[in-house]
Amino acid sequence: MSGGVKPKTPKRTAVATPDPDGRAMGTTERVAEIIRQGIRTSQFVPGQHLVEIDLTQRLQISRSSLREALRHLNGDGIVSMGRYRGTHICRLDRRAIDDLLEVLEQLVSLAARRATKAPLEKRRLLDAAVEASGKSLNGVDNGNPMLVRQTFYDTLFEISGNDELPRVTPLSRADLFRAQIRPYQSHEEQRKHAEGYGLIAQAVLSGDPVKAEAAVRAHFEATRQMVDRLPPQAVE
Repeated sequence: MSGGVKPKTPKRTAVATPDPDGRAMGTTERVAEIIRQGIRTSQFVPGQHLVEIDLTQRLQISRSSLREALRHLNGDGIVSMGRYRGTHICRLDRRAIDDLLEVLEQLVSLAARRATKAPLEKRRLLDAAVEASGKSLNGVDNGNPMLVRQTFYDTLFEISGNDELPRVTPLSRADLFRAQIRPYQSHEEQRKHAEGYGLIAQAVLSGDPVKAEAAVRAHFEATRQMVDRLPPQAVE
């Protein structure tokens, strides 16, 4: 139309994607969750260099959205961002591992104690998570042990009835730890670790908070002993 005003092109609005809990996620949160999930499924490994152009093409997002997601992950200790080194998936040294296990032990102990007070039908939900862990390690299904572990802790926190526990517990950092040491673990060590979940579940089912806390502390002590046996390159 001659001399007319050209109509503006409507802005594209990002469509929120629901997360597993049904809550809508924006682009930044969705990308951050994809990277977290990639660590659990070994698509990303500790120490890996993240190339921005590759990720923007792979995830079909803008560079600004990717960088915002990476800044969130940097704040959570999942990636490290350096001006000259670029962005990498974090690796944990021995001190970071010790600090992480200390915090996790306290929070999981609290969850286990609280879970013993839940109704019996809720406490029995842990059985399914433990059974899935055993099937995954024994090759009965194609389950990923790290995803099974996540299910166990998600179930434990849900049973505990404290909504703040999953928010404050550094499970994504725990995923980094597990992904980092997994190549150095034997199948037997992984199996023994999974047995610890079963002992925690049994203690929670008993309804005895003292037993539940003792099972958690024994599990984390066994984890520390396993870390002591790792070769130096596993915790550098």
